Order: sequence, then structure tokens, then C-alpha cells
Amino acid sequence: MFPLASPDPGHVDPLLLLVAALALDALIGDPAALYRHVPHPVAFLGRVIAGLERRLNRGTARRRSGIVAVAIVVGLAVLAGVLLALLAERLPDGDAVTLIAVAMLVAQRSLWDHVAEVAQALEKHGLSGGRAAVARIVGRDPESLDAAGVARAAIESLAENFSDGVVAPVFWFVLLGLPGICAYKAINTLDSLIGHRSERYRAFGWAAARLDDAANLIPARLAAALIAAGAALVPGASGARAVTTAQRDAKGHRSPNAGWPEAAMAGALDLSLAGPRRYGEEIVADPWLGQGSRGATAADIRRALGLYLVACVVEAALLAALAAWRAGF
Repeated sequence: MFPLASPDPGHVDPLLLLVAALALDALIGDPAALYRHVPHPVAFLGRVIAGLERRLNRGTARRRSGIVAVAIVVGLAVLAGVLLALLAERLPDGDAVTLIAVAMLVAQRSLWDHVAEVAQALEKHGLSGGRAAVARIVGRDPESLDAAGVARAAIESLAENFSDGVVAPVFWFVLLGLPGICAYKAINTLDSLIGHRSERYRAFGWAAARLDDAANLIPARLAAALIAAGAALVPGASGARAVTTAQRDAKGHRSPNAGWPEAAMAGALDLSLAGPRRYGEEIVADPWLGQGSRGATAADIRRALGLYLVACVVEAALLAALAAWRAGF
């Protein structure tokens, strides 16, 4: 079942199922009770990747071994997606398979919850609480951050993961159906776990990092556009400034993709994000994105969350409009 193909008369339009899955994820997120008994698909992927890394990340041909690991993990994910798509096509209630699978593989609600926890921790427990909360969502050294740094890190994570956790899965589902979204989640998880520039992963994680860059090339720019569109609807934010900041500053980020949503968010909220920061022993001397205030606060995290919510609604509305147009409405 490929969403861009003509809808199967025996099934709900996949674009409408996608909108319903986004709504379901927004309402319930990742149910803790369920995942106490069965592993989340991303957690399962993480175990597979960790096992391959222990076995293959050794010797002198580590880049080649990393390519093999990526091929195995992405191949398994594509196979899982194909099997799910076949079930969805053949079961009487197969649309539910698509609905549940997509809802499990997008991260709207979990992203909201994790970033909101940082704002709440800063407000209730000050810098120490904010550092503890932000350490759960970013890789940089939390002890090197002041309160403004904690707030900026949370906002940057929100912007980047809007692209990686929401827009990109949607994009690949629309393009290639369940095999596409499953493959993307595998690629993104590989990059998160082994796509680092540390000595351990520099060679082994090369293929994972490069493939993730390619998979996010279009979604990152779509995410920036959605942030800008959302900013045009949010009082106090600026869609025009989001566009000009992304166009001017995104290329300065060390990632070819993350700079786009981060710069758009910075411009929309009149903040400066990114800049120099520490990851363990490594200091990243990135330029600042945006020309606004560097003194972000918990209130700015909540402003960013409001913009994120509107951007998610804009995305869902565009998908629904496309489905309605295709249906002849």
C-alpha cells in the first residue's frame, strides 16, 4: 500500500490513515503500560544494532563492517515493513495495522513530553533540575550548560527532532508506505547509536551517518518550512524571519540538515541557537543560528512547544487536504 498510488477501494486512503495515526500518537504517545511488556520497535532496533556493533566493530576494516551492519539492519526493517504492508492489505481490518504501525513510529507526543519536562524542571528545580532533564534528550555535557544553555539545548532538540521524529517518518511513509517508514526509523536509529565522530565510531558509523544525512535531506527543509508556516499563525512569532534565518544560517551548522529546522525555530522566536558547545571532551565551535537573544528561558521553551504544536497541526492539515483533493472534494 503506497500512499501516493491510487487508493485501494477496499481500504481507507493511506493519507487519511496517516492523519489518524498522527492524531492517535498526539493523544496517547507511547503507552508505558504496553512497553513494559513488549519492546518499542526503536528499542528493539537498538538491541539489534548494539549486538552487531559488539561483533563487527573490530579489526582494521571497520568502515566495511559498518556498511554490513547498516545493510543488515535496514534490510530487516524493510522486510518488516513489507510484511506489515501485506498484512494490512489482506486482513479484513488491515487498516488498523497501518494505523497502529505508523502511530508507533512517529514521535510527536514523546518529543513534546521530553521537552516540556525540561521547562518544568527549570521552573521548579532551577539549573540542577534543568540539567538533569535536558541530559535525557541531548548528547552534550549538561554540566557545561548554564540555565540559558539548558533552554537553548531543549529548543534545539525540539526543532531537530521535529524533523527526525515527525516530518521525516511522515515523508517516507507518504513516499514508500510502511517499508519506507520502517527503513527510515532503522536509518535514524543507526545514526543515533553509531553515527558519531568519536574514535570508536568514526569508521564503523560512517555509513550510518552518511545514509542518515541523505534520508533527512528533504525532510529537514520541509520541517523548516512547516515551522515557518506555523510561526505565521502564532502570535509573537515570525514566519518571515524564520524563512530568512533558515536561508542565511542553516548552512553554518555542522550537520547538513539539522541547521534548517533549528535556524527556522531561532528566527521564528527571535532567539540565537546552536553556537559553541561541549560533547564530552569535544568542543564544537559552531556559529550561532539567528540574531536574537541568547538568554533563552523556560518561557522560551514553552513558546517553542506552542510553535511545534501548530507546525504539527499544519502538517496534518496539509495531508488531510491532499487526501480530500484526491477524493474529489
